Amino acid sequence: MQTQPAISTDVVLVGGGHTHALVLRRWGMAPIPGVRLTLLTDLVDTPYSGMLPSYVAGRYSFDEAHIDLRPLARFAQCRLVVDQAVGVDPDRQRVQCAHHPAIAYDVLSIDTGSTPATVAVPGAADYAIAAKPVPTLLRQWQEFLAEVEAHPQRPIALAVVGGGVGGVELTIGLHERLVNLLADLGQPSSNLTLHLFHRGPELAAERNRWTRRRLEQVLRSRGIQLHLSDAVEAISLDDATGQRLVRGASGVQVECDRVFWVTSASAPDWLQDSGLSLTAQGFIALGDTLQTLSHPNVFAAGDVATMVHHPRPKAGVFAVRQGPPLTDNLRRYVQGQPLQPFRPQKQFLTLIETGDGKAIASRGPFALETSLAHRWKDHIDRKFMARFRDLPVGQMAAPKNFPTAVAPPPPQCAGCGSKVGSTALSDALRRVREDFPSIPSEAVLIGLDAPDDAAVVAVPPGLAMVHTVDYFTALVDDPFVLAQICLKHCLSDLYAMGAQPHTVLALVQVPYATPPKQAEMLYQILAGTHKGLLASGTPLVGGHTTVGPQMALGFACNGVADPQKLLRKNGMQPGDQLILTQPLGTGTLFAADMRGKAKGRWIEGAIAAMLTPNQAAAEIFRAHGATACTDVTGFGLAGHLLEMTRASGVTATLNLAALPVLTGAVDTLSAGLLSSLHPQNLQAGEFIDPKAASHALYPLLFDPQTAGGLLATVPAAAAQQCLDDLRHHGYPAAALVGEVSTAAESQYLLRVRADRD
Repeated sequence: MQTQPAISTDVVLVGGGHTHALVLRRWGMAPIPGVRLTLLTDLVDTPYSGMLPSYVAGRYSFDEAHIDLRPLARFAQCRLVVDQAVGVDPDRQRVQCAHHPAIAYDVLSIDTGSTPATVAVPGAADYAIAAKPVPTLLRQWQEFLAEVEAHPQRPIALAVVGGGVGGVELTIGLHERLVNLLADLGQPSSNLTLHLFHRGPELAAERNRWTRRRLEQVLRSRGIQLHLSDAVEAISLDDATGQRLVRGASGVQVECDRVFWVTSASAPDWLQDSGLSLTAQGFIALGDTLQTLSHPNVFAAGDVATMVHHPRPKAGVFAVRQGPPLTDNLRRYVQGQPLQPFRPQKQFLTLIETGDGKAIASRGPFALETSLAHRWKDHIDRKFMARFRDLPVGQMAAPKNFPTAVAPPPPQCAGCGSKVGSTALSDALRRVREDFPSIPSEAVLIGLDAPDDAAVVAVPPGLAMVHTVDYFTALVDDPFVLAQICLKHCLSDLYAMGAQPHTVLALVQVPYATPPKQAEMLYQILAGTHKGLLASGTPLVGGHTTVGPQMALGFACNGVADPQKLLRKNGMQPGDQLILTQPLGTGTLFAADMRGKAKGRWIEGAIAAMLTPNQAAAEIFRAHGATACTDVTGFGLAGHLLEMTRASGVTATLNLAALPVLTGAVDTLSAGLLSSLHPQNLQAGEFIDPKAASHALYPLLFDPQTAGGLLATVPAAAAQQCLDDLRHHGYPAAALVGEVSTAAESQYLLRVRADRD
């Protein structure tokens, strides 16, 4: 019998801006059963705009200046889909994605931010670094700092285009960081030239007169060359020197290493074809309840939107203030309650960093520059960011006057194996057939194109059938990505034995939900399965679907192989070299993720590794005469390697220092964040020489892997070329991790050393 409310309503948040970060936090304190939240974002670390200039200046670390959306989404019981929105179809209620199938919604909220307007200026889009998206700006800034460190005596010339508050603060931050870096490198600050172009006669035109004058004084005192009333007309590239040439309307032309573009904001291009209500400037037009004027079930906030009755500058302070009313109105909307209007303040306090531990506090006609303003800004920013790191423990009561649930459909029984209804299944299969061409295979006599009680396939003559099955509950909540991870995990058994995939059957459990929601989840899973099968050209011929308390997925994979050419675990030979294709650490990282202790970028790195197919690696191993092979999964590296040594009657020596490790895994291991399977895997330690047991990476040997890489032995003469080929064909972390020797006379089947070759 069903014991939890069925999913009946999907609220999709597009964009991980400040407003949506606040929505996630507030929603997590009072989730609504039956309402599923999904965050679609192309960033798992969203930068906080208030700290950006100081981060550029080197006053904050990356983690201090970014909101990690993954633990925040987990706290909010929110699905996280990492992709970029490229369109909205409000009639079909779907969000188009760059790399995912479209995501269905009942209620939509958009908070993607804005982009600088560069299109009108020739060369700006090609040769300038736009302030948004911020991650691109920060990446290129770090790359430039690395160039400065590599060539400290080389003169530096930069230009910033845009003299609003954002452009001024960025200019000060760039200057402060480079002056300090040059001092650290023993170089004079005279090596640095920084230009600021502004089309207006005064900087920060939106601020009061004293602030405008003081900012100009600050910049001139730093030796920054101001080009006021001088709009940039073009940016070009000098092919001979690699320098950017910035030409102003006055005729001045300057050579620069980099150009930063911080002009007025513009709306994302894809909004033009969305059918949503837009302003003349292309931003989403909102009413007082933060709903679009065209579609009541579509909300928006932040820089991407404009409240038509209360237009305000594009500033982070308004995005932050919209968090609580947006959350409340989303809750009210899904529960059929009247929405409440929101009226943003007309005036607000601006704290502008002027460097050297000072800031200007400006509100209306009043302004003051002092170190106290800088300390106050630092306090406000750190307090705001702490809200997303120090999440409340447990669920708090729902806000006053809010019911805690929408009415769910009647509970479903578990009759007929808890099968998914025929309507949901047929709808999902129909959409998959429409959206994705079937993978042709002459071996399939009866499959999904003409479903019957079972699939019928032909067995190639002279080949042996190789069968394997795996099944596990979801470790990521994006069904499209989950399907690819699970499929990679299941197919790896075939590749490890030298077999080629022939056909696949799917075993799917979807959470309790209404039939349309079940159909949507099945569609996402089948779409991910189709993508995962394309590389090998393997057809999905059938499967079984059930409903249950959580999403789970597995595949029965059938392969074919020449029985004389199978790769076995028992083929290791003394002198062979051990090669591992993929970094380790998924067990500890996802154990940390489940506890909200893993950084989002660590998990994204792990997912990228888990999505890397093992097919090409298996082919490379065969081409280089691999003598034995296995995939590294639930028993961990030590467990699987011990199976090989025991079967082969040899001893292996692992070099801990050579092991490829996923970013963050050492941190989570040292924090004691271990998979629940780790203690059982640790029992393999009795067969391992304990001499290196104190090494920091020793626990990694027992870390269970999901969708891990292949571990193979290759003759010593072929090992280096095999490794080079692996790295050249999509396995950059592949490493020589050990060697095989004759069987030891002691009890140990595996030795461990920790030196570097």
